[in-house]
Amino acid sequence: MTPLVLTTFSAVNSLGYGVKAVHAALVARRSGLTPCTFEQVRLDTYAGEVAGLDDLPVVAGLAEFDCRNNRLAQAALIQDGFAEQVAAARTRYGAQRIAVIVGTSTSGILETEHAYQQRDAATGRLPAGYRFATTHNLYASAEFTRRYLKLEGPALMVSTACSSSAKVFASAWRLLSLGLCDAVVVGGVDSLCRNTLYGFSSLDLVGREPCRPCDAGRGGISIGEAAGYALLEWPQRAAKHSGVALLGYGESADAYHMSTPQPEGRGAALSMQRALDCAGLEAADVDYINMHGTASLVNDSMEDKAISTVFGTHTPCSSTKGWTGHALGAAGITEAVISALCIQHGFMPGCLNARTIDPAFTSEILLDNRAAPVRRVLSNSFGFGGSNCSLIFGALA
Repeated sequence: MTPLVLTTFSAVNSLGYGVKAVHAALVARRSGLTPCTFEQVRLDTYAGEVAGLDDLPVVAGLAEFDCRNNRLAQAALIQDGFAEQVAAARTRYGAQRIAVIVGTSTSGILETEHAYQQRDAATGRLPAGYRFATTHNLYASAEFTRRYLKLEGPALMVSTACSSSAKVFASAWRLLSLGLCDAVVVGGVDSLCRNTLYGFSSLDLVGREPCRPCDAGRGGISIGEAAGYALLEWPQRAAKHSGVALLGYGESADAYHMSTPQPEGRGAALSMQRALDCAGLEAADVDYINMHGTASLVNDSMEDKAISTVFGTHTPCSSTKGWTGHALGAAGITEAVISALCIQHGFMPGCLNARTIDPAFTSEILLDNRAAPVRRVLSNSFGFGGSNCSLIFGALA
């Protein structure tokens, strides 16, 4: 495929606001996971909560969209000069020629949880001020993003569980290749809510300590929240760019089980191989793999098998969820940004919190950060139901 340049990108997660804060935490090996106190949830677990969102209402002209999820989206839009770069692209191309594609898993479900708690005791009627369409509706964050950036091109939301904001990159390439737009704002946002915290706990997937991806004693995931965006353009048309490009993508749907991945990683392996084929690369051309690596027993084992099948046993790989927690529908964009930072700064993050790599694993799992030139990164995102997506990012020559 013809590469797409990441003109600019932004991130907000439990490591902080903006890509500089994220990079600093990765280098310092400082986790954003803390004991969960969100909404008085009674669970013995850790979470990656973004501080300060309660003090950041959405702009006055978009007050109907005000909810935690859109506050998180707005926080990412105003970081790293992202909105300004999109405004410059809008001047070059026109508002109708820039598309918006956002990934989410649960959207603004917290708003519905609050409304349900405040329902009329006699009738069950939800409060009059409750706004489903602009908060909980899956499309709400895409429309909020579109309006905030004053764009008028195509807009859509991708919701494929934990691969949501990885798949937005594939959708963007297809829109651009069809000539339906000249640039695409891609992103993802998922915020904490009771539904995800209690829901994943009911599946016995949540750990009692900060998650330890790939560790022999890993005990489950830590749920986080995050938002991030990237502006994608054809390299020859971008006024300036980050030096990082999307080189290829691969998707698969193994549909093995509603919540458990295919144990041998066949769908994950197919996704990675398709990404290599799409980019016209061989396995040896990839310098580092950012694993989906949730710290669940089955997921990490499956992914190790899939990586070994496609790449053998000598490509460095790790999961960064020990820093951010699992941001669900925003995991793809969060780890796309981390992949770009690895390329820009020449480092590979080791699995934070992990102490002893699972002895059954055969891939080259990093425990410690490694300084080294990084030209190409493959980033995995695997969702419930076998919705898999692998992205390859690389330095522009």
